[in-house]
Amino acid sequence: MPRTATKGPTERTKAKQALLKPSATARDTLNIRIKAEERGLIDRAAQALGKTRTDFMLEAARRAAEDALLERTVFSANPAVYAQFLARLDAPPQPNDRLRRTLATKAPWDTP
Repeated sequence: MPRTATKGPTERTKAKQALLKPSATARDTLNIRIKAEERGLIDRAAQALGKTRTDFMLEAARRAAEDALLERTVFSANPAVYAQFLARLDAPPQPNDRLRRTLATKAPWDTP
Protein backbone atom coordinates (compact mmCIF):
# COMPACT_ATOMS: atom_id res chain seq x y z
CA MET A 1 0.00 0.00 0.00
CA PRO A 2 1.60 3.32 -1.00
CA ARG A 3 2.10 5.96 1.63
CA THR A 4 0.37 9.25 1.11
CA ALA A 5 2.11 12.50 1.86
CA THR A 6 0.64 14.52 4.66
CA LYS A 7 0.71 18.25 4.99
CA GLY A 8 1.98 19.51 8.32
CA PRO A 9 2.62 17.53 11.50
CA THR A 10 0.76 14.30 12.24
CA GLU A 11 -1.55 13.94 15.21
CA ARG A 12 1.14 12.00 17.04
CA THR A 13 3.69 14.75 16.43
CA LYS A 14 1.21 17.37 17.62
CA ALA A 15 0.61 15.40 20.81
CA LYS A 16 4.35 15.11 21.48
CA GLN A 17 4.85 18.81 20.86
CA ALA A 18 2.03 19.64 23.25
CA LEU A 19 3.74 17.65 26.00
CA LEU A 20 7.17 19.16 25.46
CA LYS A 21 7.86 22.66 26.62
CA PRO A 22 10.64 24.59 24.90
CA SER A 23 12.81 24.26 28.02
CA ALA A 24 12.43 20.47 27.94
CA THR A 25 14.41 20.18 24.71
CA ALA A 26 16.71 23.21 24.85
CA ARG A 27 19.70 23.34 27.20
CA ASP A 28 20.69 26.40 29.15
CA THR A 29 24.13 27.34 30.41
CA LEU A 30 25.03 27.29 34.10
CA ASN A 31 28.38 28.71 35.15
CA ILE A 32 29.90 28.07 38.57
CA ARG A 33 33.14 28.95 40.29
CA ILE A 34 34.99 25.91 41.56
CA LYS A 35 38.32 25.15 43.16
CA ALA A 36 40.76 23.09 41.10
CA GLU A 37 40.76 20.27 43.68
CA GLU A 38 36.95 20.00 43.58
CA ARG A 39 36.94 20.03 39.79
CA GLY A 40 39.55 17.27 39.77
CA LEU A 41 37.48 15.20 42.18
CA ILE A 42 34.37 15.65 40.05
CA ASP A 43 36.27 14.80 36.88
CA ARG A 44 37.69 11.61 38.42
CA ALA A 45 34.27 10.53 39.67
CA ALA A 46 32.62 11.27 36.32
CA GLN A 47 35.32 9.33 34.48
CA ALA A 48 34.96 6.39 36.88
CA LEU A 49 31.25 6.24 35.99
CA GLY A 50 31.84 6.74 32.27
CA LYS A 51 30.04 10.09 32.22
CA THR A 52 30.91 13.55 31.11
CA ARG A 53 31.52 16.19 33.76
CA THR A 54 28.31 17.94 32.69
CA ASP A 55 26.16 14.80 32.90
CA PHE A 56 27.70 13.83 36.24
CA MET A 57 27.11 17.28 37.75
CA LEU A 58 23.59 17.61 36.36
CA GLU A 59 22.61 14.20 37.71
CA ALA A 60 24.07 14.95 41.16
CA ALA A 61 22.52 18.43 41.31
CA ARG A 62 19.13 17.17 40.17
CA ARG A 63 19.18 14.36 42.75
CA ALA A 64 20.10 16.85 45.49
CA ALA A 65 17.36 19.25 44.39
CA GLU A 66 14.72 16.51 44.34
CA ASP A 67 15.81 15.29 47.78
CA ALA A 68 15.67 18.82 49.20
CA LEU A 69 12.15 19.31 47.87
CA LEU A 70 10.92 15.88 48.93
CA GLU A 71 12.14 16.46 52.48
CA ARG A 72 9.79 19.42 52.64
CA THR A 73 6.75 17.63 51.25
CA VAL A 74 3.74 17.94 53.53
CA PHE A 75 0.91 15.44 53.56
CA SER A 76 -2.33 16.50 55.12
CA ALA A 77 -5.21 14.30 56.19
CA ASN A 78 -8.35 14.82 58.16
CA PRO A 79 -8.26 13.58 61.78
CA ALA A 80 -10.23 10.38 61.06
CA VAL A 81 -7.94 9.31 58.22
CA TYR A 82 -4.85 10.18 60.28
CA ALA A 83 -6.14 8.08 63.17
CA GLN A 84 -6.60 5.14 60.78
CA PHE A 85 -3.08 5.64 59.49
CA LEU A 86 -1.63 5.59 63.01
CA ALA A 87 -3.66 2.50 63.89
CA ARG A 88 -2.23 0.64 60.89
CA LEU A 89 1.30 1.67 61.84
CA ASP A 90 0.80 0.45 65.41
CA ALA A 91 -0.90 -2.83 64.42
CA PRO A 92 1.29 -5.94 64.21
CA PRO A 93 1.81 -7.34 60.70
CA GLN A 94 -0.82 -9.80 59.60
CA PRO A 95 0.71 -13.24 58.98
CA ASN A 96 0.68 -14.26 55.34
CA ASP A 97 2.53 -16.68 53.07
CA ARG A 98 5.00 -14.10 51.80
CA LEU A 99 5.92 -12.99 55.31
CA ARG A 100 6.34 -16.60 56.45
CA ARG A 101 8.62 -17.37 53.47
CA THR A 102 10.68 -14.26 54.13
CA LEU A 103 11.14 -15.08 57.79
CA ALA A 104 12.05 -18.70 56.99
CA THR A 105 14.69 -17.73 54.39
CA LYS A 106 18.28 -17.56 55.58
CA ALA A 107 20.04 -14.25 55.08
CA PRO A 108 22.77 -14.33 52.39
CA TRP A 109 25.42 -13.49 54.99
CA ASP A 110 24.37 -16.46 57.15
CA THR A 111 25.06 -19.08 54.48
CA PRO A 112 28.62 -20.39 54.08
